[in-house]
Amino acid sequence: MVKKLKALAAEKNGTLADSQLAAAVKDSAQQIWLAGLGAFSKAQEEGGKVYKALIKEGSSLQKRTMQLTEDRVNEVTSKMTKLAGGLQKQANGTWDKLETVFEQRVERALQRLGVPTHTEIAELTRRVEALTASVQKLSGSRPAASRPVARKRSTKTSARAGA
Repeated sequence: MVKKLKALAAEKNGTLADSQLAAAVKDSAQQIWLAGLGAFSKAQEEGGKVYKALIKEGSSLQKRTMQLTEDRVNEVTSKMTKLAGGLQKQANGTWDKLETVFEQRVERALQRLGVPTHTEIAELTRRVEALTASVQKLSGSRPAASRPVARKRSTKTSARAGA
């Protein structure tokens, strides 16, 4: 179209050439206008289809993204649960060691103070019961009802009671 206009302008100077040039410009503008209207009409027709296709594609993308995000969250949660379990086991092991050390130190302190252990008291009780049975057998008397052994009051308790 541009070549046509240049050719007309290059030919003759005059009224005939001017009117042909004006007609060519008018014709060209008309074709541009019609092409624009056609493009607009086509865009309107195809716009609805494109819009629906974009919605469908966006929905699909959202579903995939949500699934991927959920998978990642589950993976991270699983790793954190395993890590927390390991830390809990490690902490429990540390507490167990600390408890053992504490018990050993208390036991040593009680031994230094001369406090008998539960096992030693149970052994002495068994021996006293055996001796009591032997004495009763030798003396021919019947066994006395066993009474619980009264605990001896400490001096602090006795002092408070008297005050």
